[in-house]
Amino acid sequence: MRILGLDPGLATLGYGCIEVQGNTCQVCDFGVITTPADAPVGDRLQNLYTDLHTLIPTLQPDWVALERLFFYKMSHTIVVAQARGVILLVLSQLHCPLLEFTPPQVKQALTGYGNATKMDVQQAVQRELHLGTLPKPDDAADALAIALTASRHYEGINA
Repeated sequence: MRILGLDPGLATLGYGCIEVQGNTCQVCDFGVITTPADAPVGDRLQNLYTDLHTLIPTLQPDWVALERLFFYKMSHTIVVAQARGVILLVLSQLHCPLLEFTPPQVKQALTGYGNATKMDVQQAVQRELHLGTLPKPDDAADALAIALTASRHYEGINA
């Protein structure tokens, strides 16, 4: 089973794809989609739309896991919500099954503690995916963490 994790953002959208075989997970790909800060918001959203329409068919995930909006500063929440809207549209158009998790759910799943630090989560991702170094950039590491959380959720459903 292949799971694509997405960490939504307008400036930087993180993605991380893992392959799950039994109790083991391996990285397929991870990275970020970026949009130019000086471009109009509509153009940036179009960029996300176009890039996701290329990325998702290339990775061919069985499931997509997305970070659910949580409590952010209001201005940050609005742009993340706009990016999430584009992501949800693309996932619907491509008929991708979706799972959503809040940041505390991801932290709890990977570290056993819902208030874990970003570093704790990145170290858990590194350990679970047997990576030689911490995954970078942070948005891609967060996306891998979301994908790992989905793999645990999926295991629970099928247990």
